Amino acid sequence: MNVIKDVVFEGKILDMVQKSTEFVKNQMREYSFLGNDGRFITIPELPEFCWMELIINAIGHRDYSISGTDIQIKMFDDHFTVESPGMLPGLVRTSNIREIHFSRNPKIIEFLHTYEYVKEFGEGVDRMFREMEAAGLPEPEYKTVEFMVYGTLKNHNWKQDTPQDAPQDTPQDTPQDTNTDKQKILEYCTVPRSQAEIRAFMGLSDRRNFRKNYLRPLIESGELKMTIPDKPSSRYQKYVKADPKGHTAT
Repeated sequence: MNVIKDVVFEGKILDMVQKSTEFVKNQMREYSFLGNDGRFITIPELPEFCWMELIINAIGHRDYSISGTDIQIKMFDDHFTVESPGMLPGLVRTSNIREIHFSRNPKIIEFLHTYEYVKEFGEGVDRMFREMEAAGLPEPEYKTVEFMVYGTLKNHNWKQDTPQDAPQDTPQDTPQDTNTDKQKILEYCTVPRSQAEIRAFMGLSDRRNFRKNYLRPLIESGELKMTIPDKPSSRYQKYVKADPKGHTAT
């Protein structure tokens, strides 16, 4: 393994949080490119909330009875991984980690909440999933191996996929007739459907292009309505065809 930097953070919990997050922040890459409006746009390789959430969760929820190993933060060209000693606590599993919440170390979590590193109890993981989706990046991945929990965030491999290239449609996501496909979506959404259901029905794998070329135009035209319009990023959000009179179909 070709290690570029190897840094160890020790001390009190607050010291470790502050030093490790500040170091990672300085290592995160930012990319600037010319937008369609002629202005330069700067984007981070990963949303700050997401990588900080992985670190804070590891420090707050690790099993401190396990010795001989530490929390490890690993940064690669195309992904970011935090390894934490201990299995997932309580009834939390990789399959329900967005909905089920349990604090192995409640006093540490309360302490971190006091210093505003934990924003809302039990909401961080779900928000991380939503922010990754909003950034057009893959969902966070969790896995357990032996006595370790691995949390991973994937970015675009910027050596091969620059920001200018990233938004481009993949061949399978570039239809011959966009209007025909939009009509298919409307017919499919006579009952409320989630984004994942619509993309699966249409065979579209690229979430960013799906939102840009299909979902957003249909919403802006009023042909498609959100079932929870006051919370656009809700994980329970679904989309349904609006009838010609302007009422939402149910």
